[in-house]
Amino acid sequence: MDLGAARDETVSGLYAEHALGLTRLAVIMVGDRESAEDVVHEAFLGLHRRFGALKDRGKALVYLRSSVINNARTVLRRRRLPLFRAYEPPVWSAESAAMLGVERREVMEALHRLPQRQREALVLRYYAELSEEETAQVMGISRGTVKSTTSRALDALGRLLEETR
Repeated sequence: MDLGAARDETVSGLYAEHALGLTRLAVIMVGDRESAEDVVHEAFLGLHRRFGALKDRGKALVYLRSSVINNARTVLRRRRLPLFRAYEPPVWSAESAAMLGVERREVMEALHRLPQRQREALVLRYYAELSEEETAQVMGISRGTVKSTTSRALDALGRLLEETR
């Protein structure tokens, strides 16, 4: 199989298997579905363009996750958001609006008040369910830094949630 066919097959397979989960990750990071979809599409386009340069094609998913996080950072930087903004979860239907409880909204608002690095660590570890090693690879930091950042983020999140009660 030539490089073009291998690239198309790999990227298509990754898209079919992971696009929805990566979009959910991006929604949490950027706060709206449309921007999240753009972030994910850009990540897949980047993988498609750079596929031949990947040294280890088995790490294509790590590349995608890193791209989603980096693209989300770019979106947020372009918006020039203040440190805190009220998080409004996306609502796609009346049913989904009914499912969004007060507690979930409080958690999401508190999560968006955390510093970006802490928020990313929590989202990758507990929402995307990545291991410490996978989170370290995606964020481009050491495993120990993931552990300490996650610990500090959980403490800060707990304090923020206590303030709201």
